[in-house]
Amino acid sequence: MSESYNQSGGTSVIVIGAGIIGVSTALALQDRGHAVTLLDRRGVAEETSRGNAGAFAFTDVEPLASPGILLKAPKWLLDPLGPLSLRPAYAHKMLPWARHFYAASRPRRHKASISAQARLMTLSRAALVRLIARVEGEPLMRREGQLQVYEGEAEYRASLPAWELRRQHGIAFDLLESPEAIAEIQPGLASRFTHAGFTPDWMNTVDPKLWTEHLAACFRAAGGVIETNDVQAMVQQGDAVVLETTAGLLRADQVVVAAGAWSHRLARTLGDRIPLETERGYNTTFPTCTFDLRTHVTFSNHGFVVSKIGDGLRVGGSVELGGLELPPNYRRSEVLVQKAVQFLPGFDGTGGTQWMGFRPSMPDSLPAIGRSPRADRVTYAFGHGHLGLTQSAGTAEIVADIVARRPLALNIAPYAPLRFGGQP
Repeated sequence: MSESYNQSGGTSVIVIGAGIIGVSTALALQDRGHAVTLLDRRGVAEETSRGNAGAFAFTDVEPLASPGILLKAPKWLLDPLGPLSLRPAYAHKMLPWARHFYAASRPRRHKASISAQARLMTLSRAALVRLIARVEGEPLMRREGQLQVYEGEAEYRASLPAWELRRQHGIAFDLLESPEAIAEIQPGLASRFTHAGFTPDWMNTVDPKLWTEHLAACFRAAGGVIETNDVQAMVQQGDAVVLETTAGLLRADQVVVAAGAWSHRLARTLGDRIPLETERGYNTTFPTCTFDLRTHVTFSNHGFVVSKIGDGLRVGGSVELGGLELPPNYRRSEVLVQKAVQFLPGFDGTGGTQWMGFRPSMPDSLPAIGRSPRADRVTYAFGHGHLGLTQSAGTAEIVADIVARRPLALNIAPYAPLRFGGQP
C-alpha cells in the first residue's frame, strides 16, 4: 500500500464519515485553522443523513431507555410492524446491548440521561444558530413548530409527565385540549385526535440532504478536501494516526470517527469495544404534498411523523432493531403510509419512494463523544440515534475543542465512549 500525507498548513485532521455529524465537524475544525480531509465510503449524505425527517428535535430530551419502556417493550417487540420491533434473526446479537439498555432504564440512570441530553440540546441549539449564520443557511430552514397529537383523554393524560420534563428543562410548549384548538395550528387532521402538545420553537430543515450538502459545499469552498474512500482500520503511531483504506494508507495528526452506525467497527481496530446498535428507520417520501401540512406532526403512540421535505411530504419513523446486514422490511413503510392516509384525510398515499436508514444507537440514547482511551489522537463522535441532525452543530463544536485540547463548553463525562466498560 502507498502512504499519503496531508501537506497543507496547520494540524492535519481526517474526519471519517460525511453524514451530518462528520460534515459539521469538518467545517468546525476548518474554522479553527486545521487542515481537514473528510472521508466517506459512499459520499456526502449518502447514508442516514439523506433520508431523515429533517427535524431539529431539541425538545426530545427523554431517552428510549426509560422505566416505562420496559412495560411496553415486550408487547411492541412481538409485533413485527409495531413502533419498536426486533428482527428474530438478530435477537441473539442484541443481548449485550439489551443488557446495557435495561441498566440505563433504571430510574437513577434514566434521570441522569435526561439531564445530560438536555445539556447537549441547549448547547446544540445555540451552536445551530451560530452555524446557520456562518453558512447563510436560513433559506434552508423551516420554523413552523411541532404538533404532538393524542387520541383521547387517557392517552393525553399519560403524556403529561413527559411534558412536565420539558417544562423543567425550559422548553416552551402549549397544551391543546380540544380538536378546535388543534385545528387552529393544523387543520384537517382526523377527528380521533382530540388533544395535543405544540412546541412553537421546533424547527426543520427543508431537506436534510440539501442541508448537509450545503455545509459540505462551504467546507470545500474554504479549501476542505472530500474523498470517497473506505477506512478499514486505524493505528496510532507516535504523534500520528495511520488509516488503512481501500486506496492505501493515510496519515494525519488527528482523526475523528463520525461514521454513524459503522463507527464501532473502526473503534474495535483500536481495541475499543463500544455497544453501538442500529435503530433501522423507515420512511416514504412523496414528491408533492397533497395534504395541507402546516407543521411537523408527531403521532406519538403510533411511532411516526409527517414532515415537509422540499415541495413534498415524508412519512417516517418507527424503530426496528436488526443490525446492518439484514435486508429491509418495507412492509413497515407501507403500514406507516396506510396510517397517514387514515390520519390525514385527503392525503394521497400513492407514488412515494421508500427508504431505510441506520440510526446509530447507544443503550442510553446519549452519543459517544470523546477521545479513545487507547489512542489519544482519535476522537469519537457517533451514536446519536435519531438525534444526529439535532445535535450535529453542538457535537461539532465540542469535537473541535477536544481536538484543540481547549476547555470544553460542558462536561462530556456522560458521553464517554467507554462508559459501559469497553465490553460488547
